[in-house]
Amino acid sequence: MNALLYALVVVIWGTTWIAITLQQKSGVSVSVAVFWRFFISAMVLFAFVSLNRKLQKLAVQDHLFCMLQACCIFGFNFVCFYYAVQYISSGLEAVIFSMAVIFNTLNAKLFFAQQVSTRFYPAALFGVLGIVALFWHDVVRTTLNNHTLIGIGLCILGTYGFSLGNMISTRHQKHGLDIFTTNAYAMLYGALLMALISWFKQDDFFPSMQFSAVGALLYLAIFGSVIGFTAYFYLVGRIGAGKAAYSTLLFPLVALVISTLWEGYQWHFNAVIGVILILCGNAIFFVKSPLRIKTSVLKKLR
Repeated sequence: MNALLYALVVVIWGTTWIAITLQQKSGVSVSVAVFWRFFISAMVLFAFVSLNRKLQKLAVQDHLFCMLQACCIFGFNFVCFYYAVQYISSGLEAVIFSMAVIFNTLNAKLFFAQQVSTRFYPAALFGVLGIVALFWHDVVRTTLNNHTLIGIGLCILGTYGFSLGNMISTRHQKHGLDIFTTNAYAMLYGALLMALISWFKQDDFFPSMQFSAVGALLYLAIFGSVIGFTAYFYLVGRIGAGKAAYSTLLFPLVALVISTLWEGYQWHFNAVIGVILILCGNAIFFVKSPLRIKTSVLKKLR
């Protein structure tokens, strides 16, 4: 089950970059784009839980945490990422987002006193080095100036917001709250927040968009948000926030494979090295050693 959730998250979130690119080309403002994405997602989730009679009643405190989660992971973090790409390359953005592995592990220890596995350090090191190698050309081409620093700052802020959203999801699950219900409310609150910002900015809520942009929006809302976030938060609850965040290091691999087929991306030696390092990090995290397998079998036999 964990492997299925992990693969689902990697494949879905690894393909959302195409949809985001198509959406940005349509000229829609960032806040309006995020609003429609999560408004549609929330409506789909509410319809699902209502039809299945699984809409859970939340306490006032739980609603407040859903609002906080909306700010962290269904609102401002996306605004940060969307604006950051105007200052830095998407490759450098992927490098910075890889810090989610570190943020999640440290925050899990800070908020829930979760012990850091000895496997974390080499796995995280391999993973981050792999991402740097994968986008080495973007890294070395980056000129450090005020615009670059703004982009890097926005990316770090968005990544840390993503991590805090993970912690709130962990809190929900520890309190026995249904993921579909909390996601539905959090996405709705995130959409309302973006709607308020768009209204103040006097953005056009109904810009003329091509069919491709509308299709991209629906893909982001249903697959990228409803299915992607639900699977990811289930994964956080099952294997921990640190290990779940390691999936973020595999998104660029999926994106580059698609780019190879779609746009004729040319693989360089450093990109191949990056893939090998990331896969090694995954192996360190998830592959059980023969000794651990033997110990697990002996425990079951007893």
